[in-house]
Amino acid sequence: MINFKDNNSRKLWLSFPLILLLGGLQAYSQNNSEAVTSKPETSNLAGNITIDGSSTVFPITQAMAEDFQDANQEVKIAIGVSGTGGGFKKFCAGETDISNASRPIKKEEIEKCASAGVEYVELPVAFDALSVVVNPENDWAVCLKKEELEKIWQPTSQGKITNWKQVRSSFPDVAINLYGPGTDSGTFDYFTEAVNGKGGESRGDYTATEDDNVIVQGVGGDKGGLGYFGLSYLEENLTKVKPVSIDDDDPSNGEGCIEPSVATVESGMYQPLARPIFIYVKKESLQRPEVKAFVQYYLSKEHKPIIDEIGYIHLSDTVYDKAIARLEAQKTGTVFDKGTTVGVKLEEVLTNN
Repeated sequence: MINFKDNNSRKLWLSFPLILLLGGLQAYSQNNSEAVTSKPETSNLAGNITIDGSSTVFPITQAMAEDFQDANQEVKIAIGVSGTGGGFKKFCAGETDISNASRPIKKEEIEKCASAGVEYVELPVAFDALSVVVNPENDWAVCLKKEELEKIWQPTSQGKITNWKQVRSSFPDVAINLYGPGTDSGTFDYFTEAVNGKGGESRGDYTATEDDNVIVQGVGGDKGGLGYFGLSYLEENLTKVKPVSIDDDDPSNGEGCIEPSVATVESGMYQPLARPIFIYVKKESLQRPEVKAFVQYYLSKEHKPIIDEIGYIHLSDTVYDKAIARLEAQKTGTVFDKGTTVGVKLEEVLTNN
């Protein structure tokens, strides 16, 4: 397994194909790294915890699991990465204790969990921003309007919008090739809704993958390439791809083109591609001490540095408090009745639910 105890090694996994991670890489800097947070005293907890789901949430969960297991060595945590949708399939079938999710649970997934008798506690863990990226040699698409993203990605553009000049007349005559997450990904769901509207669909003629490194490699090797993935992947690959600023034409979110960054997400300026990300915990699993202790560790405010180091944005203290209260009360169900987080403020929905 990868050692996440320092800033560099926490991010190393982004450089390797995901399949190698799932096979279990051995840490190589055990003796020289320093913990970024204090560790609880070694406990007598023991047991196995199974987790699956979002590739976006994976690095946070993996980092928390590494540190937690250091202090609870009889607890073994196995983490899979089958995408948010794939994770919920396993979760609602009772195969996992925790499901990583980069979007809220959908109506059909709620129904599957209910029919299987799986109750869950929904917990936000961080904020992420979806980054639109192009090849470093692309010197024309510095900023894209939201309607231009829609023009590129809407279903009716399939097979028709194939050249950058069709996106904006001032752009060069260069073929546009698209890369993005597969349809099982919460990142796909959020991006499609934010760009094409609630209930919107995406064109299908693009290179789809659950491995964000494939998107990086695709766009990085294709002058006309365009893709999207989470902010943390951008920060790890700035020599391979280049971020595009977004203009959503809403003065309340700031003036003009806004680049994806921690600062613009925290300020609320980077819209509509900023979002909260989650873990879902099976209520039955919370009756096991090792599971509850791990989730409490995950939501501890003192572990904000872990989230920040990986490249995500930690929650506010108010949201942490409300999430912890939800965990302690084991309040089940989702607070996102409409199944979306676009334009939703966490503090408000957690207060009212």
